[in-house]
Amino acid sequence: MKFIQSHFWYNKRQRNGILFLFLILFFLQFVLYFSNFSDDEFIDEEEFAMLEAKIDSLQKEKPVRAKSKTYPFNPNYLSDFKAYQIGLSVEEADRLFAFRAKGKFINSTDDFQKVTAVSDSLLALISPLFKFPSWLNRKKPKPVTHDKAPTIVRDLNKASIEQLDSIEGVNTKLANRIISYKNLLKAYSLNEQLYEVYYLNRETANRILRHYQVIDTPEIDRLDLNTATFKQFLQVPYIDYELTKKLIAYRDENVLFQDLEELKKIDSFPLEKFDRIALYLTAE
Repeated sequence: MKFIQSHFWYNKRQRNGILFLFLILFFLQFVLYFSNFSDDEFIDEEEFAMLEAKIDSLQKEKPVRAKSKTYPFNPNYLSDFKAYQIGLSVEEADRLFAFRAKGKFINSTDDFQKVTAVSDSLLALISPLFKFPSWLNRKKPKPVTHDKAPTIVRDLNKASIEQLDSIEGVNTKLANRIISYKNLLKAYSLNEQLYEVYYLNRETANRILRHYQVIDTPEIDRLDLNTATFKQFLQVPYIDYELTKKLIAYRDENVLFQDLEELKKIDSFPLEKFDRIALYLTAE
């Protein structure tokens, strides 16, 4: 009996806690009973009805739009479905597919009708949708006609900046560059040297050579391979620091150069520049 009483015996603090717990539970039941937590009171029924009607109208309009929407296409790449969709018969589509199987292309509306034999009425309906490559409609450039009058060719080494500037494709800056390169070479000895001018394209160079060429072979003071110093070699066009070292080393090893052809025996000598380098050297 004492064991049972011990489990039902509470002190004042415990009894207050139990009472407080009952009050909380009672309050929560009161709130749940008299409060409405549904979202119905927040919905504007009129606005909801308008939104629903708009959704229904869009759903009805969607298939109509999809059906009427058309896109341009290249008739060379028609599929079976696309051919059926634009109204081609099986025979007309087969003619087109057989034509394409041979590796041939349709390049115009007339070509399409000749290959497929479609009626004029159907062609009038579908031809506005044809989309051919843009290059088919590009006009071919007219051939450039040159004046048949004989062109007077002048000496390239005597051309002035003003004369060069008057040629199509040449401005003052480029004309100055052509004169400066001539001074570096001491003179143009070969017409091909004009192609070496910095930022002068081949087309413009050819245009210049129609008016100015090397007429009189210039006299250039040649440098003796066997007596030239390191500094003198560096002043020769087409000869750089590395090539100068090889020239001096070869000369020291073989005592003297017998002729200019010996230059070709030097290791890594630029053979493509031999004719130009030979303009400035001699072996005596």
